[in-house]
Amino acid sequence: MTTEFISVTFTNSSNEINPVRDPAIEPDFLVRYARALDDYGFDYTLVPYASSSFDPFTIGATIAAHTKNIKIIVALRPNTLYPTVAAKALATLDQLSGGRVVVHFIAGGSDAEQASEGDFLGKEERYARLEEYIRILRRAWHSAEPFDFDGTYYQFKQFRNAVRPVAGTIPVSVGGSSDAAYRIGGAHADIFGLWGEPLAETREQIARIHTEAARAGRTDRPRIWVTFRPIVAETDELAWAKAHRTLDALNANRAKGLGKAPATAPRPANVGSQRLLAIAARGDVHDRALWYPTVTATNASGASTALVGSPQTVADAILDYVDLGAELISIRGYDNLNDAVDYGRYVLPLVREGLAQRHAVEARAYA
Repeated sequence: MTTEFISVTFTNSSNEINPVRDPAIEPDFLVRYARALDDYGFDYTLVPYASSSFDPFTIGATIAAHTKNIKIIVALRPNTLYPTVAAKALATLDQLSGGRVVVHFIAGGSDAEQASEGDFLGKEERYARLEEYIRILRRAWHSAEPFDFDGTYYQFKQFRNAVRPVAGTIPVSVGGSSDAAYRIGGAHADIFGLWGEPLAETREQIARIHTEAARAGRTDRPRIWVTFRPIVAETDELAWAKAHRTLDALNANRAKGLGKAPATAPRPANVGSQRLLAIAARGDVHDRALWYPTVTATNASGASTALVGSPQTVADAILDYVDLGAELISIRGYDNLNDAVDYGRYVLPLVREGLAQRHAVEARAYA
Protein backbone atom coordinates (compact mmCIF):
# COMPACT_ATOMS: atom_id res chain seq x y z
CA MET A 1 0.00 0.00 0.00
CA THR A 2 1.26 3.46 -0.94
CA THR A 3 0.65 6.15 1.67
CA GLU A 4 0.76 9.78 0.61
CA PHE A 5 0.61 13.02 2.59
CA ILE A 6 -1.61 16.04 2.13
CA SER A 7 -1.29 19.52 3.58
CA VAL A 8 -3.45 22.61 3.16
CA THR A 9 -2.38 25.78 1.39
CA PHE A 10 -2.20 28.96 3.45
CA THR A 11 -1.93 32.26 1.62
CA ASN A 12 -0.68 34.41 4.49
CA SER A 13 0.90 34.18 7.94
CA SER A 14 -2.41 34.43 9.83
CA ASN A 15 -3.19 31.23 11.72
CA GLU A 16 -5.58 29.96 14.39
CA ILE A 17 -3.14 30.78 17.19
CA ASN A 18 -2.46 34.33 16.00
CA PRO A 19 -5.37 35.15 13.68
CA VAL A 20 -5.83 38.27 11.59
CA ARG A 21 -9.34 39.23 10.52
CA ASP A 22 -9.78 38.98 6.72
CA PRO A 23 -6.04 39.01 5.93
CA ALA A 24 -4.80 39.74 2.42
CA ILE A 25 -2.63 37.38 0.40
CA GLU A 26 1.06 37.58 1.23
CA PRO A 27 2.63 36.41 -2.05
CA ASP A 28 6.07 35.75 -0.55
CA PHE A 29 4.55 33.67 2.26
CA LEU A 30 2.41 31.66 -0.16
CA VAL A 31 5.44 30.79 -2.28
CA ARG A 32 7.59 30.01 0.76
CA TYR A 33 4.89 27.76 2.21
CA ALA A 34 4.31 25.90 -1.06
CA ARG A 35 8.02 25.34 -1.56
CA ALA A 36 8.38 24.07 2.00
CA LEU A 37 5.71 21.45 1.34
CA ASP A 38 7.48 20.48 -1.89
CA ASP A 39 10.90 20.32 -0.22
CA TYR A 40 9.76 18.33 2.82
CA GLY A 41 8.05 15.56 0.91
CA PHE A 42 4.34 16.31 1.00
CA ASP A 43 2.54 14.78 -1.96
CA TYR A 44 -0.49 17.08 -2.15
CA THR A 45 -1.75 20.42 -0.93
CA LEU A 46 -5.45 21.25 -0.68
CA VAL A 47 -6.43 24.72 -1.85
CA PRO A 48 -9.59 25.28 0.22
CA TYR A 49 -12.77 27.09 -0.74
CA ALA A 50 -14.91 29.46 1.29
CA SER A 51 -17.59 31.79 -0.01
CA SER A 52 -15.75 34.83 1.37
CA SER A 53 -12.19 33.86 0.47
CA PHE A 54 -9.71 33.68 -2.40
CA ASP A 55 -10.14 31.95 -5.75
CA PRO A 56 -8.56 28.48 -5.52
CA PHE A 57 -7.72 28.27 -9.23
CA THR A 58 -5.53 31.36 -9.09
CA ILE A 59 -3.86 30.13 -5.90
CA GLY A 60 -3.35 26.72 -7.50
CA ALA A 61 -1.70 28.25 -10.57
CA THR A 62 0.67 30.20 -8.32
CA ILE A 63 1.65 27.03 -6.47
CA ALA A 64 2.19 25.19 -9.74
CA ALA A 65 4.51 27.94 -10.99
CA HIS A 66 6.75 27.76 -7.91
CA THR A 67 6.92 24.01 -7.17
CA LYS A 68 8.07 20.88 -8.95
CA ASN A 69 6.35 17.86 -7.46
CA ILE A 70 3.45 18.60 -5.16
CA LYS A 71 -0.03 17.92 -6.51
CA ILE A 72 -2.67 20.62 -6.18
CA ILE A 73 -6.11 19.67 -4.86
CA VAL A 74 -8.57 22.35 -5.95
CA ALA A 75 -11.63 22.54 -3.70
CA LEU A 76 -14.73 23.23 -5.76
CA ARG A 77 -18.40 23.79 -4.95
CA PRO A 78 -20.63 22.82 -7.88
CA ASN A 79 -22.86 25.86 -7.41
CA THR A 80 -19.98 28.23 -8.13
CA LEU A 81 -18.86 27.15 -11.61
CA TYR A 82 -20.74 25.56 -14.50
CA PRO A 83 -19.35 22.06 -15.13
CA THR A 84 -18.27 22.65 -18.73
CA VAL A 85 -16.28 25.68 -17.56
CA ALA A 86 -14.83 23.72 -14.64
CA ALA A 87 -13.76 20.90 -16.96
CA LYS A 88 -11.69 23.33 -19.02
CA ALA A 89 -10.36 25.28 -16.02
CA LEU A 90 -9.17 22.13 -14.25
CA ALA A 91 -7.63 20.70 -17.42
CA THR A 92 -5.90 24.02 -18.11
CA LEU A 93 -4.34 24.02 -14.64
CA ASP A 94 -3.45 20.36 -15.09
CA GLN A 95 -1.56 21.16 -18.31
CA LEU A 96 0.19 24.14 -16.73
CA SER A 97 1.31 22.01 -13.76
CA GLY A 98 2.40 18.99 -15.79
CA GLY A 99 -0.45 16.78 -14.61
CA ARG A 100 -0.52 17.69 -10.91
CA VAL A 101 -4.21 18.51 -10.37
CA VAL A 102 -6.91 16.82 -8.27
CA VAL A 103 -10.41 18.22 -7.71
CA HIS A 104 -12.10 17.93 -4.31
CA PHE A 105 -15.84 18.49 -4.36
CA ILE A 106 -17.72 20.20 -1.55
CA ALA A 107 -21.41 19.46 -1.99
CA GLY A 108 -22.10 21.94 0.82
CA GLY A 109 -22.61 21.25 4.50
CA SER A 110 -24.13 24.57 5.56
CA ASP A 111 -27.36 25.91 4.08
CA ALA A 112 -26.38 29.44 5.13
CA GLU A 113 -22.96 29.21 3.47
CA GLN A 114 -24.52 27.88 0.28
CA ALA A 115 -27.22 30.55 0.29
CA SER A 116 -24.57 33.27 0.55
CA GLU A 117 -23.66 32.46 -3.05
CA GLY A 118 -27.17 31.90 -4.30
CA ASP A 119 -27.52 28.14 -3.78
CA PHE A 120 -30.83 27.18 -2.13
CA LEU A 121 -30.91 23.45 -2.81
CA GLY A 122 -31.26 21.02 0.09
CA LYS A 123 -28.55 18.52 0.96
CA GLU A 124 -29.97 15.58 -1.01
CA GLU A 125 -30.35 17.75 -4.09
CA ARG A 126 -26.82 19.10 -3.70
CA TYR A 127 -25.45 15.57 -3.81
CA ALA A 128 -27.67 14.66 -6.77
CA ARG A 129 -26.33 17.73 -8.56
CA LEU A 130 -22.78 16.67 -7.68
CA GLU A 131 -23.36 13.30 -9.31
CA GLU A 132 -24.35 15.00 -12.57
CA TYR A 133 -21.37 17.34 -12.26
CA ILE A 134 -18.86 14.50 -11.97
CA ARG A 135 -20.41 12.67 -14.92
CA ILE A 136 -20.13 15.80 -17.06
CA LEU A 137 -16.50 16.45 -16.12
CA ARG A 138 -15.38 12.94 -16.91
CA ARG A 139 -17.18 12.89 -20.22
CA ALA A 140 -15.72 16.29 -21.11
CA TRP A 141 -12.22 15.01 -20.38
CA HIS A 142 -12.69 11.75 -22.28
CA SER A 143 -14.93 12.60 -25.24
CA ALA A 144 -13.32 13.58 -28.50
CA GLU A 145 -16.69 14.52 -29.97
CA PRO A 146 -19.29 17.13 -29.02
CA PHE A 147 -22.01 15.80 -26.71
CA ASP A 148 -25.36 16.76 -25.25
CA PHE A 149 -26.42 16.52 -21.61
CA ASP A 150 -30.01 16.58 -20.40
CA GLY A 151 -30.03 16.20 -16.63
CA THR A 152 -32.05 17.55 -13.75
CA TYR A 153 -29.55 20.30 -12.92
CA TYR A 154 -27.57 20.78 -16.14
CA GLN A 155 -28.63 20.87 -19.76
CA PHE A 156 -26.55 21.76 -22.79
CA LYS A 157 -26.09 20.76 -26.43
CA GLN A 158 -23.02 19.91 -28.46
CA PHE A 159 -20.36 20.88 -25.95
CA ARG A 160 -16.87 20.15 -27.22
CA ASN A 161 -13.78 20.28 -25.03
CA ALA A 162 -10.36 20.68 -26.64
CA VAL A 163 -8.56 21.10 -23.29
CA ARG A 164 -7.53 17.65 -22.06
CA PRO A 165 -5.83 16.62 -18.83
CA VAL A 166 -2.28 15.40 -19.14
CA ALA A 167 -3.14 11.81 -18.13
CA GLY A 168 -6.52 11.85 -19.85
CA THR A 169 -8.46 12.47 -16.65
CA ILE A 170 -8.18 14.23 -13.28
CA PRO A 171 -8.73 12.42 -9.95
CA VAL A 172 -12.01 13.31 -8.27
CA SER A 173 -12.28 13.54 -4.49
CA VAL A 174 -15.48 13.64 -2.44
CA GLY A 175 -15.79 14.01 1.32
CA GLY A 176 -18.46 13.79 3.98
CA SER A 177 -20.10 11.63 6.61
CA SER A 178 -23.74 11.58 5.51
CA ASP A 179 -25.55 8.76 3.73
CA ALA A 180 -25.63 10.88 0.58
CA ALA A 181 -21.87 11.48 0.76
CA TYR A 182 -21.15 7.76 1.18
CA ARG A 183 -23.49 6.93 -1.70
CA ILE A 184 -22.19 9.46 -4.24
CA GLY A 185 -18.55 9.24 -3.16
CA GLY A 186 -18.60 5.47 -3.02
CA ALA A 187 -20.07 5.31 -6.51
CA HIS A 188 -18.02 7.99 -8.25
CA ALA A 189 -14.98 9.22 -6.31
CA ASP A 190 -11.36 8.26 -6.89
CA ILE A 191 -10.64 9.56 -3.36
CA PHE A 192 -12.96 9.83 -0.35
CA GLY A 193 -12.09 12.28 2.44
CA LEU A 194 -12.87 11.69 6.13
CA TRP A 195 -12.18 13.78 9.22
CA GLY A 196 -10.15 12.19 12.00
CA GLU A 197 -12.45 10.03 14.11
CA PRO A 198 -11.46 7.20 16.46
CA LEU A 199 -10.29 3.98 14.86
CA ALA A 200 -13.56 2.11 15.40
CA GLU A 201 -15.67 4.84 13.79
CA THR A 202 -13.19 5.26 10.94
CA ARG A 203 -13.30 1.51 10.26
CA GLU A 204 -17.09 1.71 10.07
CA GLN A 205 -16.98 4.65 7.68
CA ILE A 206 -14.51 2.93 5.38
CA ALA A 207 -16.76 -0.13 5.31
CA ARG A 208 -19.72 2.08 4.33
CA ILE A 209 -17.76 3.60 1.47
CA HIS A 210 -16.65 0.19 0.23
CA THR A 211 -20.22 -1.10 0.43
CA GLU A 212 -21.50 1.79 -1.66
CA ALA A 213 -18.72 1.28 -4.21
CA ALA A 214 -19.70 -2.38 -4.58
CA ARG A 215 -23.41 -1.48 -4.77
CA ALA A 216 -22.60 0.85 -7.66
CA GLY A 217 -20.95 -2.03 -9.50
CA ARG A 218 -17.39 -0.81 -9.10
CA THR A 219 -14.54 -3.31 -9.18
CA ASP A 220 -12.26 -0.78 -7.50
CA ARG A 221 -12.70 1.39 -4.39
CA PRO A 222 -12.04 5.03 -3.59
CA ARG A 223 -8.72 5.71 -1.91
CA ILE A 224 -9.36 6.84 1.68
CA TRP A 225 -8.13 10.24 2.90
CA VAL A 226 -8.17 10.98 6.66
CA THR A 227 -7.39 14.41 8.14
CA PHE A 228 -5.72 15.31 11.47
CA ARG A 229 -4.28 18.39 13.20
CA PRO A 230 -1.11 17.05 14.91
CA ILE A 231 0.39 18.87 17.89
CA VAL A 232 3.98 17.66 18.08
CA ALA A 233 6.88 18.32 20.43
CA GLU A 234 10.13 16.56 21.36
CA THR A 235 8.47 14.38 24.02
CA ASP A 236 4.91 13.35 24.80
CA GLU A 237 4.96 15.47 27.95
CA LEU A 238 6.04 18.59 26.06
CA ALA A 239 3.47 17.87 23.34
CA TRP A 240 0.63 17.75 25.86
CA ALA A 241 1.76 21.03 27.39
CA LYS A 242 1.80 22.53 23.89
CA ALA A 243 -1.66 21.08 23.21
CA HIS A 244 -3.14 22.83 26.23
CA ARG A 245 -1.49 26.13 25.24
CA THR A 246 -3.02 25.70 21.79
CA LEU A 247 -6.43 25.01 23.30
CA ASP A 248 -6.19 28.11 25.51
CA ALA A 249 -5.38 30.21 22.43
CA LEU A 250 -8.28 28.75 20.43
CA ASN A 251 -10.73 29.48 23.25
CA ALA A 252 -9.39 32.99 23.81
CA ASN A 253 -9.54 33.85 20.11
CA ARG A 254 -13.08 32.53 19.83
CA ALA A 255 -14.15 34.66 22.79
CA LYS A 256 -12.70 37.70 20.99
CA GLY A 257 -14.59 36.87 17.81
CA LEU A 258 -11.48 35.68 15.98
CA GLY A 259 -12.19 31.96 16.03
CA LYS A 260 -13.33 29.75 13.16
CA ALA A 261 -16.86 29.91 14.61
CA PRO A 262 -18.40 32.68 16.72
CA ALA A 263 -18.87 31.93 20.40
CA THR A 264 -22.63 32.15 19.86
CA ALA A 265 -22.67 29.90 16.77
CA PRO A 266 -25.45 27.28 16.73
CA ARG A 267 -24.70 23.59 16.53
CA PRO A 268 -23.38 22.88 13.01
CA ALA A 269 -25.81 21.46 10.49
CA ASN A 270 -23.48 19.07 8.66
CA VAL A 271 -23.29 15.45 9.76
CA GLY A 272 -19.49 15.35 9.92
CA SER A 273 -19.30 18.13 12.51
CA GLN A 274 -22.15 16.64 14.49
CA ARG A 275 -20.30 13.33 14.62
CA LEU A 276 -17.15 15.04 15.90
CA LEU A 277 -19.04 16.85 18.65
CA ALA A 278 -20.80 13.65 19.70
CA ILE A 279 -17.46 11.87 19.99
CA ALA A 280 -15.99 14.82 21.91
CA ALA A 281 -18.81 14.48 24.45
CA ARG A 282 -17.63 10.92 25.20
CA GLY A 283 -14.17 12.01 26.31
CA ASP A 284 -11.08 14.03 25.49
CA VAL A 285 -8.62 11.33 24.39
CA HIS A 286 -9.33 8.39 22.10
CA ASP A 287 -7.11 5.52 21.02
CA ARG A 288 -3.38 6.23 21.04
CA ALA A 289 -3.27 10.03 20.78
CA LEU A 290 -6.49 11.42 19.25
CA TRP A 291 -7.51 14.56 21.17
CA TYR A 292 -10.95 16.15 20.91
CA PRO A 293 -11.04 19.41 22.95
CA THR A 294 -9.92 21.25 19.79
CA VAL A 295 -13.24 20.11 18.29
CA THR A 296 -15.38 21.77 20.94
CA ALA A 297 -13.16 24.87 20.96
CA THR A 298 -13.93 25.43 17.27
CA ASN A 299 -17.53 24.14 17.24
CA ALA A 300 -16.24 21.38 14.93
CA SER A 301 -15.67 23.92 12.17
CA GLY A 302 -13.97 21.71 9.63
CA ALA A 303 -11.19 19.25 10.32
CA SER A 304 -10.38 19.82 13.99
CA THR A 305 -9.21 16.62 15.69
CA ALA A 306 -5.64 16.65 16.97
CA LEU A 307 -3.03 13.93 17.31
CA VAL A 308 -0.85 14.81 20.31
CA GLY A 309 2.59 13.48 21.13
CA SER A 310 6.21 13.10 20.19
CA PRO A 311 6.99 12.53 16.51
CA GLN A 312 7.12 8.78 17.15
CA THR A 313 3.77 8.75 18.97
CA VAL A 314 2.10 10.75 16.20
CA ALA A 315 3.71 8.60 13.49
CA ASP A 316 2.50 5.44 15.24
CA ALA A 317 -1.01 6.89 15.49
CA ILE A 318 -0.98 7.69 11.76
CA LEU A 319 0.17 4.15 11.01
CA ASP A 320 -2.84 2.84 12.95
CA TYR A 321 -5.05 4.52 10.33
CA VAL A 322 -2.88 3.28 7.49
CA ASP A 323 -3.47 -0.22 8.83
CA LEU A 324 -7.22 0.42 8.58
CA GLY A 325 -6.86 1.25 4.89
CA ALA A 326 -6.16 5.01 4.78
CA GLU A 327 -3.89 5.67 1.81
CA LEU A 328 -3.80 9.46 2.09
CA ILE A 329 -3.11 11.26 5.37
CA SER A 330 -3.81 14.97 5.64
CA ILE A 331 -1.93 16.78 8.40
CA ARG A 332 -1.91 20.47 9.16
CA GLY A 333 -1.24 22.28 12.37
CA TYR A 334 -2.02 25.53 14.12
CA ASP A 335 1.27 27.36 13.47
CA ASN A 336 0.97 26.65 9.79
CA LEU A 337 4.42 27.02 8.25
CA ASN A 338 6.45 25.95 11.28
CA ASP A 339 4.21 22.94 11.87
CA ALA A 340 4.49 21.87 8.23
CA VAL A 341 8.28 22.02 8.46
CA ASP A 342 8.25 20.02 11.71
CA TYR A 343 6.03 17.37 10.17
CA GLY A 344 8.30 17.15 7.15
CA ARG A 345 11.42 16.86 9.28
CA TYR A 346 10.23 14.60 12.07
CA VAL A 347 6.90 12.87 11.36
CA LEU A 348 6.80 11.97 7.67
CA PRO A 349 10.17 10.15 7.77
CA LEU A 350 9.02 8.04 10.74
CA VAL A 351 5.77 7.09 9.01
CA ARG A 352 7.63 6.17 5.84
CA GLU A 353 10.13 4.17 7.89
CA GLY A 354 7.25 2.30 9.52
CA LEU A 355 5.73 1.60 6.12
CA ALA A 356 9.05 0.31 4.80
CA GLN A 357 9.27 -2.07 7.76
CA ARG A 358 5.75 -3.34 7.06
CA HIS A 359 6.58 -3.90 3.40
CA ALA A 360 9.75 -5.79 4.34
CA VAL A 361 7.77 -8.09 6.64
CA GLU A 362 5.20 -8.69 3.92
CA ALA A 363 7.93 -9.43 1.37
CA ARG A 364 9.54 -12.00 3.68
CA ALA A 365 6.13 -13.61 4.28
CA TYR A 366 5.64 -14.16 0.56
CA ALA A 367 9.27 -15.12 -0.19
